Order: sequence, then C-alpha cells, then structure tokens
Amino acid sequence: MERDFLPTTTYAVLGLLGFGQELSGYEVRQWALRSLRFFFWTPAQSHVYRELRRLEELGLAASRDVPQEGRPDKRVFAITEEGRRELSRWIDEAPLAPPVLKYDSALRLFFGQHARPGRLEEIIDEHRAAVQQTLDELDAVRAVLAAGGPPEDTSEEAGRWALADAVAVWGQKLWRSDLAALGRLRREVAAARARRPAG
Repeated sequence: MERDFLPTTTYAVLGLLGFGQELSGYEVRQWALRSLRFFFWTPAQSHVYRELRRLEELGLAASRDVPQEGRPDKRVFAITEEGRRELSRWIDEAPLAPPVLKYDSALRLFFGQHARPGRLEEIIDEHRAAVQQTLDELDAVRAVLAAGGPPEDTSEEAGRWALADAVAVWGQKLWRSDLAALGRLRREVAAARARRPAG
C-alpha cells in the first residue's frame, strides 16, 4: 500500500535534491531563496532541516558527512531512487491545491475604510515597488539560468534548467499583469474616496 502524500513543503525540498546535486541544509535553503520563494515558499533554515530529517527517515534522501579543512564536517543530502519515485508519484498523482491570493496589501485595502487619508494609495505604491523588485530579481534569475544555472551546479546535463526558466517566465508575466492591475486599483481607490461622504 502506498503511503499518504507528504506535506508539499517536504516535496519542495525533495524536488531541490532532485536536481542531482548533493546539498547541505544551508544550500537547500539558498536554492529555495533563489527559486521557490518567487512562487511557493520562503523556508526558515530550521524548517529545511526538519524536512531533510523527515526525508532521510523515510528513505527518500540519504546524507553523508564531508570533511572540511579548519571547519566542522558538512552534512550533505542527496535524493535516493525511492525519493525519485516518490517525487514522480506526487507530481503525477497528488491533487493540486487551489491557487490562493494571499497579499497583506489586499487585506488592508479590503478594510481600507478605517485607513487615514492617503494611506491606501501608499499601500498600493509599496506593493507596486515590491512587485517591480521581484520582476528585477526574476530577470537576474533568468540570466543565471541562461548561463547554465547556479554557479555551484556542476552538472553538464543539457536543458537542465529549461523548466525552471519556463516557470520564471510565467512568474514574470503574472507580476507584470499584477502591476497593470495595481494601476487600475489605484484609480478605483481614488474614485471610491471621491464618492465617499466626508466625515
């Protein structure tokens, strides 16, 4: 009998190991910060270590200690064959969770009747600036992928990062549409304020 599906964050870590590199817990988090944070998860270091322990206990990942000169040994993790099968099973068979829009800015705007004058526009402008920064960072990510992937990736496998780049392009399109929607929202907020009675 097949096991129940694991938490999605567990598969996120397993998927990063699935690129074939041996990674330390620190490196897993760095890879997540350069990739997964744009569309799924920004993990705490402690969460990464919990997921790695779980993967190892289940036989989905294996670890070994690598001696380092002048520093403590480094523990690195690699996906196992069972881990590859489990990652494929999750991708192929697990039901998709519904997409969720979870913006702090949207929540504040929803309750915006309690804001001081001008604050809603500030919130929209802050959100726009954050979106633009994300777009700039995605441009940098795409440049790294076009150059063959992260510098610590020693694989010579052709096309290894093509799907990651496709997701980055998708992200760029989503964020650009978000910028356009924020422009419309700012105009609507101003119009709503003009219609609201004073006092």
